[in-house]
Amino acid sequence: MAQGTAVVVGASGVSGRSVIDALAAAGGWNVIGLARRPPNFATSARFISVDLLRPADAKAKLGGLHDVTHIFFCGLAGGFAAENVAPNLALVVNSVGVIEPVARGLERVVLMQGGKYYGAHLGPHKTPAVETDSRALPPNFYYDQQDYLTGLQQGKRWSLVILRPGAIIGFSRGVPLNMLNLLALYGTLCRELGVPFHFPGPRAAFQVLNKYTDAGLLGRASVWAAVEPRCGGEAFNMTNGAGFRWEYVWEGLARSLGAAPGDVRPFPMATLLADKGPIWDALVRRHGLEPTSMDEMVTWSFGDWLFSRTWDYWLDDRKRISFGFTEMIDTEAMFVGLFEQMRAARLLPPL
Repeated sequence: MAQGTAVVVGASGVSGRSVIDALAAAGGWNVIGLARRPPNFATSARFISVDLLRPADAKAKLGGLHDVTHIFFCGLAGGFAAENVAPNLALVVNSVGVIEPVARGLERVVLMQGGKYYGAHLGPHKTPAVETDSRALPPNFYYDQQDYLTGLQQGKRWSLVILRPGAIIGFSRGVPLNMLNLLALYGTLCRELGVPFHFPGPRAAFQVLNKYTDAGLLGRASVWAAVEPRCGGEAFNMTNGAGFRWEYVWEGLARSLGAAPGDVRPFPMATLLADKGPIWDALVRRHGLEPTSMDEMVTWSFGDWLFSRTWDYWLDDRKRISFGFTEMIDTEAMFVGLFEQMRAARLLPPL
């Protein structure tokens, strides 16, 4: 059954790729991906190479997309800093803002947000976080994007749906701000060097509660949110459902990467791992892996930020479950399965 024409903004990123994969699996969609670079994964989607920070380029390449029925916004500009408002608002204005006036059959826009909506990046905050919680102290580009789209939607027949995943876990070449790649390369380097897989943050961070989001689950949830009539005008937290503490999964993650389990040993990843590029390059050559440099796979300073959090990160999933999206995933099993997928894709060496 024909579903419509979907545009995925930020199609080369982890969340964008997951939406494209989910649309393909659902069938019946005509899919258009927007990104600056061509896809580095197999897809039947049509890609448009566009620089959404250049309004003229966006209008020239997107102004003819008259048949679009659904837009999935998964774009990100300039890293994860919530204060980076101007470029991230521009991504929305120069994509949805250009397509919406010409797409007369537009039915729904799905906007991707995250835990920063609740101030999770600022420090201890109310948990579990629910969709009706008040905003945190701005600046925060999620607020500007949402306010722009809410204003754009007024009086129109299309509706806006907002998804708020936890940290999104999925692999992708060329996306170094990626927890999966970070864990995978750190564990692989520990194995190669014969050193334990130590937790690099403080013990308090080792023990806090976490809820993350599998990229595949997020893709399927995005398609559900795009077509479920009751979702119009709603926001949904979207995590794996089950939470975890690093202290109870760290040993299993070490073994799944072939590394010796370690202990809590805080150290600056950006300092002590920055010079390990030649070791990674040798592994790539020895095992015939995809020719990807360490810098293309991981940003170690991102790990320093991730593993320094000493407060709970817990988004409540009850609303999306009550609306009918009930899928849940065990997070440790998710990591182990994704490491196996990376090995199958020749992004990690065999055990």
